[in-house]
Amino acid sequence: MSEKEALNKRIENISWGLFLVMLGGLWLVPGRLIPEGSWLIGAGLIMIGMNIVRFVNKIRMSGFSLVLGVIALLSGIGDLLRYDLPLFPILLILIGANILLRPFLERGSEISKEYDHE
Repeated sequence: MSEKEALNKRIENISWGLFLVMLGGLWLVPGRLIPEGSWLIGAGLIMIGMNIVRFVNKIRMSGFSLVLGVIALLSGIGDLLRYDLPLFPILLILIGANILLRPFLERGSEISKEYDHE
């Protein structure tokens, strides 16, 4: 296993740990004290944060978890503000943006691979 693969595995494990600790902590607190959408906001921030850490460390980001994280975050904020977000159109926009940005993100990872080999 390469150094980057090991780091990626550690990032994933830390993210899962944060997610489970967050869920357990939220379940310990009486429901009336926790704002609606809190767990979605937390899950979204964890998934987005995981991908930011990957990007900073020049590890390929997961488009799936990034899109899922953005959707969770937006949905949680919508719940918090008591606003029903149109999730399907948002999902279509995020998928389209992913398709448009993928060549640029992959090109960036190819450039970083060239520097790694020098």
